[in-house]
Amino acid sequence: MKTKAAFLEKPEKIEENPLKIKELELPELKENEVLIKVNACGVCRTDLHVVEGELGEIKNIVPGHEVVGIIEKIGKEVKTQKIGNRVGVAWLYSSCGSCEYCLSGRENLCQNKQFTGFSKNGGYSEYIIADNRFIFDLPTGLKDEEIAPLLCSGAIGYRSFKLANASPGSTIAMFGFGGSAHLTLQLAKKLGHKVIIVSRNENHLKLASELGADFTFSPKNGDVYENLKDKDIEAAIIFAPSAIPIMNALKVIKPSGRVVVAGIHIYGEIKIDYDSQLFHEKTLLSVESYTREDMIEYLRLATNLNIKPVYTNIKLEDVNSALTEIKNSEVMGVKVIKF
Repeated sequence: MKTKAAFLEKPEKIEENPLKIKELELPELKENEVLIKVNACGVCRTDLHVVEGELGEIKNIVPGHEVVGIIEKIGKEVKTQKIGNRVGVAWLYSSCGSCEYCLSGRENLCQNKQFTGFSKNGGYSEYIIADNRFIFDLPTGLKDEEIAPLLCSGAIGYRSFKLANASPGSTIAMFGFGGSAHLTLQLAKKLGHKVIIVSRNENHLKLASELGADFTFSPKNGDVYENLKDKDIEAAIIFAPSAIPIMNALKVIKPSGRVVVAGIHIYGEIKIDYDSQLFHEKTLLSVESYTREDMIEYLRLATNLNIKPVYTNIKLEDVNSALTEIKNSEVMGVKVIKF
């Protein structure tokens, strides 16, 4: 069986249009796998890092890990799904299930995990094969293209929000306002927090205000610390893939506050001054993927709180252009490939 897909032969800068539309032969289905006809796949910044080789020198891969589709075939050991079910496939393709991390509910830290669209072919394709144990039942009432961005942009934002551990009603600052931040802002507001958005993109700040941000600020308009130091910020989440907002956030949070870095890749060197940035029992931590429990919790929350992405549908053939727009911070919300 063949599938049309956006194929990456080797990492290149996105401006070179490295993703080529090809017909690929699908492998035989294994006992614990399912064949899914893809309806929609979100275009994520992580895909940009994959394509440009910033996560490692991979070859011959189909990116994409925010996948919504319909099961068309199941392996003989699959007991929890049936043909016709609508399911989601996300970044965590599988984990070993037997290491200290998997056994303690931290499968996101498994050293033998595999990733959709990185170590296994992903959702920039008409069809995808997935491990039945790592796919998700999806809520009804949401369109395919509304759910797809929740499967990474939303879930990573949710895990970052959980790790921030902010007190009820407290103020959270978010640095950068792309696909993940615009969903996490909605989550934080609906759970009763005040939210500050910091971004150099004026259009992004406008969208943040429309989605309920209490205060927005651009570093183009002054020093971040001087403008935010009196805002009573308990926690900060860094969505921008840069070292600079990490250092700024450490300065502006309150004593005992937390800075959570949501990105999988950061540009630049983090230079921390202990007295002004890390003293007073402040915490700096990173996020690595999510657990299946995180995803189940988040999909339930997103449904109950009516969290939806601001999105634009695109064709598979337009994915190089979409990733270029992400690189240039030109996307409002998210873009979703609609099959």
